[in-house]
Amino acid sequence: MSKNHLPNDGLTHFDAHGQAHMVDVGGKAPTHRVAVAEGRIVMQPATLTIIQNGTAKKGDVLGIARIAGIMAAKQTSQLIPLCHPLALTRVAVDFELLPTENAVRCTATVETHGQTGVEMEALTAVQIALLTIYDMCKAVDKSMNIQGVLLLKKFGGKSNSF
Repeated sequence: MSKNHLPNDGLTHFDAHGQAHMVDVGGKAPTHRVAVAEGRIVMQPATLTIIQNGTAKKGDVLGIARIAGIMAAKQTSQLIPLCHPLALTRVAVDFELLPTENAVRCTATVETHGQTGVEMEALTAVQIALLTIYDMCKAVDKSMNIQGVLLLKKFGGKSNSF
């Protein structure tokens, strides 16, 4: 057994022998679970203006990024090996233009009624939405920088709120 994966180290995705496994949530009661994550993409002022004015050659940057984030949340278990496939009841991806920071903030809220949380789905939605903004604007600004992706809050389940 690796000393980095001891049975009581708190890492739930490793068994007593240090082997990766999918956590058994079968005995947990379904509860309403919500997670909210955010991140931002910083860019040149001219790039933010293009997004704000809706003049990007590839189309509505934020509209397409919103759909990408929603799709990503729904596909999280196919992207992250030990995530459970979940029946999501809500995915909301919102954007806020931050002109003083030359940035766009993305916030994703994900909900389910189930046996495990939706933190990974919210974080995945933010990352993919921001990557979509990068993809749609990279022709005019390759220096864009994705920053500060984090879980803001979660509730539901045994560990309650964060």
